[in-house]
Amino acid sequence: MTEWRPRRVVVTGLGLVTPLDIGVSNTWDKLCKGQSGIGPITRFDAGQYPVQIAGEVKNFDPSMFIEKKEIKKMDTFIHFAIAASQEAVDDAKLVVNQDEADRVGVYIGAGIGGLPAIEHYHKVLLERGPDRVSPFFIPMVIINLASGQVAIRFGAKGPNACTVTACATGNHCIGDGFRLIQRGEADVMLVGGAESTICPTAVAGFAAAKALSRRNDEPERASRPFDKDRDGFVIGEGAGVLILEELEHAKSRGAHIYAEVIGYAMNSDAFHITAPPDDGAGAVTCMERAIQDAGIAKESVGYINAHATSTFADRIETQVIKQVFGERAYSIPVGSTKSMTGHLLGAAGGIEGVFSILALHHGIIPPTIN
Repeated sequence: MTEWRPRRVVVTGLGLVTPLDIGVSNTWDKLCKGQSGIGPITRFDAGQYPVQIAGEVKNFDPSMFIEKKEIKKMDTFIHFAIAASQEAVDDAKLVVNQDEADRVGVYIGAGIGGLPAIEHYHKVLLERGPDRVSPFFIPMVIINLASGQVAIRFGAKGPNACTVTACATGNHCIGDGFRLIQRGEADVMLVGGAESTICPTAVAGFAAAKALSRRNDEPERASRPFDKDRDGFVIGEGAGVLILEELEHAKSRGAHIYAEVIGYAMNSDAFHITAPPDDGAGAVTCMERAIQDAGIAKESVGYINAHATSTFADRIETQVIKQVFGERAYSIPVGSTKSMTGHLLGAAGGIEGVFSILALHHGIIPPTIN
């Protein structure tokens, strides 16, 4: 009997929509320069809100990526997912041929999904009646329609779903896509996360939970991962998409390879809906398992893109890194790009996955500002 071995998985394309800019090149340039994408909220009048700042995507025109008649059928998080996917597909020079379409899949998730559209059409319902609610309302807010619309756009008929796990969504979509290719269920996967929930209900809800920074007078300095004076995260939005591809498939078409994905793990604290336990035991186990899955020595880890949201849990995350790596933790570069983008919620894993790959690819570690 032939021994089964997991197939190798590489990254061949990247796409970004972020508060810093639209597109990988411009975003990466601003990230490396330590620029902030955080500013006053412009999506609605936040004058009466305790929190008036966010990491908004600026100057985004969905008609640059989507046919005008289709735009109204989707909420903004889907627009972002399509835009980032288009850049990633173009970057990978990927063409989905019909004879292999069922080997190309999409796993793009969101943490919250179409909340702005839910707000809008609830108001329409109350003020103008049920007949004025759009027939596109339901499909424009359902989270898996980010993956669905992207699949339709590119004719990807392989595995299609989305993981919805709050801030871990993008990470899990990358990991799930990685596993599908490893097991031979797909040759190519478009993976990542998208989010656009800078709207009254979301801001009010997070503010009520005292999760958001209230540094309204200095928005660019409000997101302060690891800082002793941090007072909460800054809500952000955007999308990050990666093209994962089986190594030999990528080689056969002469694709540019940015990096190889070699390890992944996931678990649960089973402790609290938002807070980790003080000892960070779940995170320790997860990191240990990811390193074990990768089959590498801890000494070979050269960069950690931390979750570090600018909340109380930053301290626990620091303890976890020290526990996993011991003395080596003090010599591994650890950073948080959320200092410049804010917390991107369901898009965080996808966007920061792209950032991490670019850091390794270019040999440049983005700063943690503030």
